Amino acid sequence: MKTTLLILATAALAASFPAHAAGDYEAGKAKSTTCAACHGPDGNSTVTSFPRLAGQHRDYLLQALHEYKIGVRKNPIMGGQAQALSDNDMQDLATYFSEQKGLTLKY
Repeated sequence: MKTTLLILATAALAASFPAHAAGDYEAGKAKSTTCAACHGPDGNSTVTSFPRLAGQHRDYLLQALHEYKIGVRKNPIMGGQAQALSDNDMQDLATYFSEQKGLTLKY
């Protein structure tokens, strides 16, 4: 009886906390059209002043977007873009760009 109650309590507790969302690749791809103007359609920017996002670690991309949104990272373009993003949008974009193949480009 105690074991059953413990299992049920653990399951209820786990269900009450949102899972660390992994983001949706297809949703991120659809949302990335604005990003493509500077970072390239797949995150492989060919312009040195715009960072390549393709192949970057998902958590790094997510943290960067969050920092632009709250103003820790200062960039008028990215700050404005990030303001319009929900947490879900940022997770989707981070997932999409992290799963792209990063290219080695010669400038």
